[in-house]
Amino acid sequence: MASLIEELQRREAAARHEVDELRGEIARLNERLARAEERLSRLEITRETVAEILGGVGTDEATAGREVPPWRPGLAQSVLPPSYRDLLEVLTDAGRPLRAGSIAAAAGLSTDKSTVEGLRSKLKRLAERGWLAEDGPGLFTLPRRDAPDESSPARSTGSSS
Repeated sequence: MASLIEELQRREAAARHEVDELRGEIARLNERLARAEERLSRLEITRETVAEILGGVGTDEATAGREVPPWRPGLAQSVLPPSYRDLLEVLTDAGRPLRAGSIAAAAGLSTDKSTVEGLRSKLKRLAERGWLAEDGPGLFTLPRRDAPDESSPARSTGSSS
């Protein structure tokens, strides 16, 4: 009987050791992932900023073909890059204002600080260009439009429609 207990204890210790090793490996991978996501976020923001700056040199028509054109009636969401369309879809599904962290979670993105900050810059860009409204600091929603267009988000006018 004692040898059975000893064997179980040996197996338990081996399993515990494996669990500890795997947890350590997961922690190291999470750290690497966070660094890579932060680097990606910074590169995306840099590229978008450079595109904005370079886009400002040409005409409005040249700028409209880049990243996020200003919203105007009849302009379909399909003109937006897929990552931006995904954000509009999350807000459409939510049906209420959300913060960047909640949008990241709903979109299946990491909710670490660097990812949420990168996402917040995209949300701000969408708001600046009329695709979204910011109900309060950091609270994003689809704006209401006077005449809803099936291909575009609604726009906030301050009055009920």
